[in-house]
Amino acid sequence: MNVYEDLKWRGLIQDISSDELIDKLNNGKITFYIGTDPTADSMHIGHYSSFLISKRLAKAGHHPILLIGGATGLIGDPKPTSERPIISKEEVEKNYQSLKRQAEKIFGFDVVNNLDWTKDINVIDFLRDYGKYFNVNYMLAKDKVKSRLETGITYAEFSYMILQALDFLYLYENYNVTLQVAGSDQWGNITAGIELVRRKLDKEVYGMVMPLVVDAAGRKFGKTEGNALWLDENKTSSYELYQYLINLDDKIIIDYLKMLTFLTKEEIEKLEIENNNHPERRAAHKALAREIITDLHGKESYEKAQKEAEALFKGDIKNLSADFILRELKSVPTFKVENNINILDLLVNNNICSSKREAREMVIGNAISINGEKENNIDKIISYADFLEDKVLVIRKGKKNYYLGIK
Repeated sequence: MNVYEDLKWRGLIQDISSDELIDKLNNGKITFYIGTDPTADSMHIGHYSSFLISKRLAKAGHHPILLIGGATGLIGDPKPTSERPIISKEEVEKNYQSLKRQAEKIFGFDVVNNLDWTKDINVIDFLRDYGKYFNVNYMLAKDKVKSRLETGITYAEFSYMILQALDFLYLYENYNVTLQVAGSDQWGNITAGIELVRRKLDKEVYGMVMPLVVDAAGRKFGKTEGNALWLDENKTSSYELYQYLINLDDKIIIDYLKMLTFLTKEEIEKLEIENNNHPERRAAHKALAREIITDLHGKESYEKAQKEAEALFKGDIKNLSADFILRELKSVPTFKVENNINILDLLVNNNICSSKREAREMVIGNAISINGEKENNIDKIISYADFLEDKVLVIRKGKKNYYLGIK
């Protein structure tokens, strides 16, 4: 397959601005850009697929530039339902520096900041040199603006489109950028930039957008949605990422393999067959976790996350550190443990079992584990000496229900 066919097969192209772009992708050498605003100090998995397109194009001989919007981040791209909160200049700068380091480390992109070419433009020049090329009716017809007309949109947000169009113009003139790549929610902003270059310079540039990566419920990933999987390992650990990917819904796993990995068509089709015939093996899910975590955090981090997940699944608690347990199981029920307490009282007092009778049956039936060891003695006294590394007590009821005891 050529470059364009591969991107289409992977479901990575939703729209292009001109069919002329197909030949340029397959046979030319394009300088293109992809942008993000520094609204957080890390990118998330929603950015990842867009940036992987950039890596795919770079492998085909095209040149990527990453724009981090130190200027546009101060305004905020209009959301469909409400205005974004204004971020302080200090926080935008801090986020910019974090994203720049992250992008250079993970993707190896050249990074530019649109604050560099907008900070000295005064309001008169902005209106004369750029605003005059935008018809208000044209701007009102854009989906992002149209969706906000009933609830209201500020002039600052309304002007965001012009700022992003200005970026495309500047990058064309100074970096010979002829293509912008983004998620489908940026189509209106991209076409505005194409139109500005055409009207001001009588030159043609191009746009390409991909479908947004969404979770099984159809929600896009991000801080606003509250489901961000951060690319920074300190914000979303390799273990957390592994657990999320390994438990993805079967119906989206093949799409994720296409969009988020460099596995070949033949490799993915083989995994699809195995996933259909033996879904319990989670082969496709494991391949996805391996490819993404290795790409983001390295092979060693992936192998460590895999071993930790397997140890936890098998109940092999003593091979896990107390710090790992407290960090990665922070979402499970946690309670304070009295020193020298009978196991039945421990289970009932902390709502692990509903009654002494149930607690007795669970213990006698080998359904209760303490730090990975089955406990069937109903007279067992739990003391602080039982804590792992003197920090935590791990109780498991049945196969999946974990509870943490702390002092």
